[in-house]
Amino acid sequence: MHPIFEALLSQAKGQSRLRVAVAHPCDAVTMESVAAAFQAGLIEPILVGPEAKIRIAADEAGLSALEWPIINTPHSHASADAAVELVRAGKADALMKGSLHTDELMSAVVDPLHGLRAERRISHCYVMATKGHSEPLIVTDAAINIAPDLHVKADIVQNAIDLAHAIGVTEVRVALLSATETINPAIQSTLDAAALCKMADRGQITGALLDGPLALDNAIDMGAVTQKHIRSTVAGRANVLVVPDLVAGNILAKTLSFMAHAEAAGIVVGARVPIILTSRADSLESRIVSCAIAVHLAKIPVLKGVVKG
Repeated sequence: MHPIFEALLSQAKGQSRLRVAVAHPCDAVTMESVAAAFQAGLIEPILVGPEAKIRIAADEAGLSALEWPIINTPHSHASADAAVELVRAGKADALMKGSLHTDELMSAVVDPLHGLRAERRISHCYVMATKGHSEPLIVTDAAINIAPDLHVKADIVQNAIDLAHAIGVTEVRVALLSATETINPAIQSTLDAAALCKMADRGQITGALLDGPLALDNAIDMGAVTQKHIRSTVAGRANVLVVPDLVAGNILAKTLSFMAHAEAAGIVVGARVPIILTSRADSLESRIVSCAIAVHLAKIPVLKGVVKG
């Protein structure tokens, strides 16, 4: 495990366990993740789904007996609804995705009457540990918002800043990515980046240094910054990368993971509680670190705000 992830895990182990409603944990991968996070002292799971399928999945994961409560539901949609209701009732501190589609879980989360929306737009962050770096790199949004407008991007940026502070980043440096470092009216992401920087100047976005538009090389490589004569407190040393849209974010995150061999842990932010959103392709270590990040994220006061609806 990368030292960055080791540190996040170690710090989370010293805090109170999160009561986590696990939505539809009906496969061995989810049950393995739940057991590992429990053994690491991170979570107290509440299993929400068809009881018979949960027990079969537990057997497949090599769990001889289940010591956690099970909320029996007939199918995956009901599992998502019941897991969300546990949070609304104050019986769970976080959600975890099991073997249901992300859309099913998020539909329950964003339901205007019975969901978990807070004041901001919900967004996804990858917390990445990359070779040669001593601090986490956050990539957002690569999983929730397909084509965010300026208003949504402002929430995405603030969510990522709050997450960065929660996991111990002392100076948050946000790069607003595009294809160029200059403003081009034909490229909407450059206009959005400029507006977001001015929003930060006016106190509408707080807690970080922002710069953009920046191409990826200008955001993370000081050589490129020097060559292009860019004067910036963020360029070349960004620790939060805000992408123009979901497609760009997904490609960037997967390129870092599969070609640069970065380690990644995913979390959904901006809801009333942290949402642990993992993939079957994730390593067990990454899934455990996602739970550790949820423990850190649960400390953020904004998450304790009034639920819409």
